[in-house]
Amino acid sequence: MAPAITATDLTKKYGDAVAVDAVSFEVREGECFGFLGPNGAGKTTTMKMIYGFSPVTSGSLHVLGLDIRTRARDVKALTGICPQEDNLDPDFTVRKNLVVYCRYFGIAPAEAAKRADELLDFVALREKSDAPVMSLSGGMKRRLVLARALLNRPRMLILDEPTTGLDPQARHVLWEKVRDLKRQGVTILLTTHYMEEATQLCDRLVIMDKAKILVCGPPQELIAKHSKPTVVEVWNPPPEAVEWIKARNLECEKVADKLFVSPEAGDAFQRELEGRFKLDQVIVRRGTLEDVFLRLTGRDLRE
Repeated sequence: MAPAITATDLTKKYGDAVAVDAVSFEVREGECFGFLGPNGAGKTTTMKMIYGFSPVTSGSLHVLGLDIRTRARDVKALTGICPQEDNLDPDFTVRKNLVVYCRYFGIAPAEAAKRADELLDFVALREKSDAPVMSLSGGMKRRLVLARALLNRPRMLILDEPTTGLDPQARHVLWEKVRDLKRQGVTILLTTHYMEEATQLCDRLVIMDKAKILVCGPPQELIAKHSKPTVVEVWNPPPEAVEWIKARNLECEKVADKLFVSPEAGDAFQRELEGRFKLDQVIVRRGTLEDVFLRLTGRDLRE
């Protein structure tokens, strides 16, 4: 099966500023592929080039078998886009937002009505069909934006931070809808700042920083390769505890009032540490994708 996306030395410049610096990657048909990175890393610019919103400066980019440089319009017809913002029309009802949007794809009125009803069922909003958009909760609006992105029955779906600002229940509902689409064979591109979301949904992902791709692979493989199996978090460790830990040549990092330690046996280390020192709180956990992300991109705040 041909790849859904093939990028080779893909580059985007704005004047002298390099937003994406000769990145190469491949997205398989039917997988969920994630783009992670700090603000300004280049992930959103990469996505915009993929769906034809921003022209490529240099390199090659083929999407769904089409050269994006010459077939951007055709790529857009095969793509659904779920933007970060809920840019629904506040003057329309829930159902009319979908029916009117069908006009952008030349879908006949009867077919538009059918698709709108099917998708309202899919995102569990049929009972809200005649409700004004502004009466919906945040989670309902995100589901409606997802339904709108599916009206043209896309082969590829772009999800730009789809669950930002949602409560845990709404987030999990949206995750399940994304899994349903994967089972139907839709290729999904995801950007998110939620590391758990990327771990749950992505078959593979890249972590970008400073316009380049740092790593690429399945989440669990990246965790195994770039994170320690066990991480111990120590709140407000006293100086003598810090010195004791450092004397044991354990990998550790102090961030604000928390110390992150990576021992071989977390539970045994916790017992010994708590037996020697009076501590506020100690937690033992497994390494996560967030540990990988911070190890590779640093902990400095990005604007």
